[in-house]
Amino acid sequence: MFRNAVLLIIGIVCITMAQPTKKASASSSKFITIETTKGKVVIETLPKIAPNHVKRIKQLVKSGFYDGIIFHRVIEGFMAQTGDPDGNGTGGSGKNLKAEFSDYEYKLGTVGMARSSSPDSGDSQFFICFDGCGHLTGQYTVWGQVVSGMEVVDSLEIGEPPSSPDKMISVKIGKK
Repeated sequence: MFRNAVLLIIGIVCITMAQPTKKASASSSKFITIETTKGKVVIETLPKIAPNHVKRIKQLVKSGFYDGIIFHRVIEGFMAQTGDPDGNGTGGSGKNLKAEFSDYEYKLGTVGMARSSSPDSGDSQFFICFDGCGHLTGQYTVWGQVVSGMEVVDSLEIGEPPSSPDKMISVKIGKK
């Protein structure tokens, strides 16, 4: 009987050890990498601050929605805006999101959701701050922070729209 119990335990241990370990999928990454015409930008998403916005942005990334979209509004010392498939600041994915305002301070590299005068009108457009965005804190949903590539954002063609706009060549989940 003791021998059978030992064999049973050994069998359970062997079966448990043979189970494949579950690797974190790319879609569970908290990072998004944007390959632009000027280089790579890596954004850390902030799901604890804006869970619904992060979820929606990731859905759009997975679907390829952002691939090929231009930076249609780049204001020196303020921000660079993108995410409009029409390229003029009027388009979106067709799904507005309820605002998720926070006290996360807008600073260099903060990523926020663009919107109209209605707080719950954020869709697919977002902006990356230069230095002059502090006044937006608590008024626009923050969903990310640039962790590398801010020099790329700084080098984007300026204009509303720029005469020769830069674009997002591809956008992927994870650090690529």
